[in-house]
Amino acid sequence: YPSEFLMQKITEDNQIPVHLHVSVSLQYVAGLKGRALVEFFHSNIAEVENEELRHLMWSSVLFYKTPNVEVMACVLLSTKAIYFLLDDSFIHADEHQSDFWNKENSDCENSSFHLSCCFVLKLNDLQSVNVGLFDQYFRITGHSADHIVTCLTRDSYNTHTFIQQLMAVLSLLARTPSPEPVDKDFYSEFGSKNTGKMENYELIHSSRVKFIYPNEEEIGDLAFLVAEKMDGLTNLPSLNILLYVLAFQVNNVEGSAQNASSLQPKTLILTSSDLFLFDEDYISYPLPEFAKEPPKRDKYQLADGRRIRDLDRVLMGYQTYPQALTFVFDDVQNQDLMQNLTLDHFGE
Repeated sequence: YPSEFLMQKITEDNQIPVHLHVSVSLQYVAGLKGRALVEFFHSNIAEVENEELRHLMWSSVLFYKTPNVEVMACVLLSTKAIYFLLDDSFIHADEHQSDFWNKENSDCENSSFHLSCCFVLKLNDLQSVNVGLFDQYFRITGHSADHIVTCLTRDSYNTHTFIQQLMAVLSLLARTPSPEPVDKDFYSEFGSKNTGKMENYELIHSSRVKFIYPNEEEIGDLAFLVAEKMDGLTNLPSLNILLYVLAFQVNNVEGSAQNASSLQPKTLILTSSDLFLFDEDYISYPLPEFAKEPPKRDKYQLADGRRIRDLDRVLMGYQTYPQALTFVFDDVQNQDLMQNLTLDHFGE
């Protein structure tokens, strides 16, 4: 029997982000409160009778097998597993996933019975958790390609809360202890002798699950990549990344209302001189141990980049979170127009 505090917390967390569209089946789940939500979990989702629901979170998720399909999910953490209750439209989003998802129940579409897929990742199968830059997302890795999921929370608080709850639940697992580590000095512990490159910061939990956090070099690599995209206009030492945030780019679709398909996931990076939008691969990097070849695309692909000095104005919407921002840039044909100002500039 969960405590009143836990039921109140789960009820408060059971809210679909207002800017994302979900199916009727998930809207039903989002309408459940308190004890009804816990009973729904035990009668429809839980695989073991004595497992406890500990945390609930709504998030966009990506699967390793389908890296281009971002889908809304209700993520439920129990003392035995992590459950991803998925939007049923996901089954039809990609024809290449027939081996990944079972389609035998897809004839229920037109009836009043609404079906959701539930992807289960047992805590005993969990191997590592990679936390993304500035806690904007995290990747959960199991023992095979079918068991790699990225949660795009786009919110450091949600990421932090889930990781804390996951660590607490993993502490309850009975696993054989790891052998005592051999004492190592700083350089052999954190550095690779072959490349001289610092490894990402790892925390090995008592359950032997690795929690991997990005180190400072990842920001340095990103700054170098951004400098390359700027065609050498800025010297690297003075380039500072001021902001890294996962956002959506709104595509204005003429003649139709704005819907979920008009929101394109982007990574926004702000430097002291430029504003960039990148298409980022959130699921393939760092490479899982069983990967036999590198991913088909780079981690960061430049989608758009503008100079701050060409920014004319910023329009802010008055709706509640998430806030909509419109950046209006001067339509300057010659990007280097401002490079060299001479007296001719004031002439005709």
